[in-house]
Amino acid sequence: MMLFPTDSTRFADVISRRDLFTRSAAGFAGIALGGMLCEEAARAAGSNSVSGGFHFAPRAKAVIQLFQHGGPSHMDTVDPKPELNNQNGKPMPKYFTDLVKISAHGNLLGTPFKFRPHGECGVEYSEILPHTATCADDIAVIRSMHTEHNNHEQALWHIHTGRIVTGRPTIGAWVSYALGSENQNLPTYVVLRNDNGLPTDGTRNWSSGFLPPRYQGVHFRNTGTPVLYLQPPSAVSDNTQRLRRDLLRQLNDEHLARQPRIAPDLEARIASYEMAARMQLSAGAALNLAEETGETQAAYGLSQPKTDSYGRRCLIARRLVERGVRYIQIFVESQIWDT
Repeated sequence: MMLFPTDSTRFADVISRRDLFTRSAAGFAGIALGGMLCEEAARAAGSNSVSGGFHFAPRAKAVIQLFQHGGPSHMDTVDPKPELNNQNGKPMPKYFTDLVKISAHGNLLGTPFKFRPHGECGVEYSEILPHTATCADDIAVIRSMHTEHNNHEQALWHIHTGRIVTGRPTIGAWVSYALGSENQNLPTYVVLRNDNGLPTDGTRNWSSGFLPPRYQGVHFRNTGTPVLYLQPPSAVSDNTQRLRRDLLRQLNDEHLARQPRIAPDLEARIASYEMAARMQLSAGAALNLAEETGETQAAYGLSQPKTDSYGRRCLIARRLVERGVRYIQIFVESQIWDT
């Protein structure tokens, strides 16, 4: 539902999104502009959330999840295992070899790295993380979690959805569903993957599962155009765009009249067009790293070929958080977990 302000002190009629598209002759650009103005009014009135609200005050404003497929072992970095080191070189216990059926089992392997406490919290960090260790008091290291499944893809589903089966919403989708967005002109849930390819298990990493499709992650490219096909071809005139949108509205209405059961999916599709129109006005600015100082770009590694791609995504994530995006995931390319 949307509100149309009639003056600076009150709101008039409430109409559905479908009615809005049916009645409006201004086209998507006008709708986007109107939505942005309404958002500013809502912010001025002290609204907590433009699209979605919540029934409690969240302690965290946003999440940037750096998901590493096959990063360094936790036992070599932030999770010392003294007993494992005591058992170093000994055969695997029978309960493990009975559980995991492979052609040959190696011996137990402890870590070669030294650990020591850091910060006032006293959390132990490995010697290979000297810089991270200086931030020990600002980092929460969780060592109480475990999994009962040892396969790669099930592990991915488990960490993203809490279940080892597919079809469940990811954590970003739940955040989008529960808290909504602070910026109606950008998605609530954004995915920044390597432009060279999808991560292992592809788009299931940011699926909305059984929630409506509008809550799934939206993929932003970290170079060039943020979202492909967002801008119309230069050869397409404004009048042609308007005629196409009018036809699309007509077809949507006719389709809904014939099959009312698909209303949720159609609403999600309409919402995606609505978001696309608003993103035409705001996404490009959010991803314009030229606005950052040379010092900031260097701090994120943009001047080094090996760190440019990942650092660029980290900097984009920060800029998106500053603009009200709730949940951002940064992925690496393909499968590198057996390294």
